[in-house]
Amino acid sequence: MATRSLLVLPDDSNKPILDAIRGAKKSLTVKMFLFSDSKLVRAVVAAKKRGVKCRVMLNPARRGGEVENASTRKKLIESGIEVMDTNPAFLISHEKSMVVDEKTAFVKSFNWSTKNFTKTRDYAVLTDHSREVREVVDCFEADWNRQVFKPKGESNLVWCPGGRARMGAFIDDAKHTLFIQNERYQDQVIIEHLVRAKMRGVKVQVMARAPHTLKADKLVEGVGGLRILDDVGIKVHKLKDLKLHAKMLLADGTSGIVGSINFSPGSLDDRRELAIEVREDVVLEKLHEIAHHDWKHSHALDLSEHGLMADLEERASEAAQLGLLKDEDERTPLKATRSR
Repeated sequence: MATRSLLVLPDDSNKPILDAIRGAKKSLTVKMFLFSDSKLVRAVVAAKKRGVKCRVMLNPARRGGEVENASTRKKLIESGIEVMDTNPAFLISHEKSMVVDEKTAFVKSFNWSTKNFTKTRDYAVLTDHSREVREVVDCFEADWNRQVFKPKGESNLVWCPGGRARMGAFIDDAKHTLFIQNERYQDQVIIEHLVRAKMRGVKVQVMARAPHTLKADKLVEGVGGLRILDDVGIKVHKLKDLKLHAKMLLADGTSGIVGSINFSPGSLDDRRELAIEVREDVVLEKLHEIAHHDWKHSHALDLSEHGLMADLEERASEAAQLGLLKDEDERTPLKATRSR
């Protein structure tokens, strides 16, 4: 019987991923934004040595031009593994997926980076539903061969570019509760769907990262999006002890979405992204448990002028120039107040 299950990081560590790679018998396909964890590199190399056909696609560079996969690429190629840049048709390939023996697919929010296994809240859904596995493989083959991939209709998989309508429909279907973890709230259409959910009486709880983690060119829309949610009464919280990297939605305790998609125009329109919608009780119960735990171990983001000033203290001049904070002369009294 086909099943889906959930991995939660850092709770589950990298062991399930390592076990899956070590258990591969015929083939292993990996598409990854960032691949740097040494244990996973060694596991993929070991799979190749025992005769598994291994193919890896790596995102060549971040949006800012930073190249982070060069060392891993070199090690894999030296071991005889086929490695290719992700499809240049997309500005970035942010998808994080793995398929083992064309039988099990992993749809993930996390990179293969040591910090993702130890310091961040992240998720992965494992599926052995043949249609879903085939669809992930088909996309891998299309991107590998630089061909156009057309997602299947009525699939549980959510692909980007093209996932905005699906995400909006999911939010619109929520009737009572909506819990969301995402790094970015910058897409105005998604923000509108969230506001409408709140206006029709849905209890909306949002977890985000602090404004100071946003890059300069995304600071205005990032802060603006969070302030809109806050202004309509949506509670916006930040994790206390973990870095939030997850992209997860949970509606009414009856459906969820897990994957790599941030709520930003870049993710929705220009990047290769992948998420999966789930309705299995065993997965939803675990998501609900983590949602309750994380909300309990979080605190509200203060998005007022004073709160932003405290959060963006090291970037105060930048924030003031962007119009998010008052100018330097007006900031001094607030700094004094905060220091008392």
